[in-house]
Amino acid sequence: MKSLNLLLSQSALHYQIVKGRSIVKEYDYATTEEQPELPLQSILEDLLKEEYTHIKVYSALNRFSMMPEGFKEHELGHALVNFNATPRQGEELMLAVSKKFGLQFYYTFPEALYQKIKSSKARVSFTFSGEKLLSLLSTKGRSEVHVNLYHNQCEFVALRDKKVLLYNNLDVNSEVDFLYFILFTLSKLDFSLPTTRFYVYGETSKNQTFISELDKFSSHLKILYDNIPGKHFILQN
Repeated sequence: MKSLNLLLSQSALHYQIVKGRSIVKEYDYATTEEQPELPLQSILEDLLKEEYTHIKVYSALNRFSMMPEGFKEHELGHALVNFNATPRQGEELMLAVSKKFGLQFYYTFPEALYQKIKSSKARVSFTFSGEKLLSLLSTKGRSEVHVNLYHNQCEFVALRDKKVLLYNNLDVNSEVDFLYFILFTLSKLDFSLPTTRFYVYGETSKNQTFISELDKFSSHLKILYDNIPGKHFILQN
């Protein structure tokens, strides 16, 4: 039987249909100037016409809040998310836990899409892209910044001595503006640019301006993963 992997970001939807270890079909829907919003309900209806044993949903929507693992006042979840984003109605509150780093994320997911996916007969699991990013990291115990690039969006995590100091997930209207936001943030964390290691993943070939500009400031920059057909950083098992 087949499984379905879905990754929803602010301006794109990527899916993979997997059978065994093989990706039998994948596609990337992304917004354009001509189509500033994606018809997500229609896309999901078409995808869910097929039967799957498992549907894995990864949300990179940047409506989230990060807390220490073990925080139990879940009734505050919506308020914590809304502290960082404009309040919205019709959002399902979700929880993703990173035991590796002792953190948990509250994040919201559009309720209409949530109900549509849950109505499938398949086993369904949801997680937050930030938690998946953390689970994939290999850290060396020094000042590090890991950057995962999407279509018009980016998430990054700053670590020192294998401890997460900051995670953020932002729309990227300008690759250069985003770079300067990262550099400004690192200065507030007292990261030294000459010694900080930068590791980049995701849509690297589509964000060359960001990478080339970052390379001017960093002496330690490595591209570790480039999304290509059949190979996707967040959707890897």
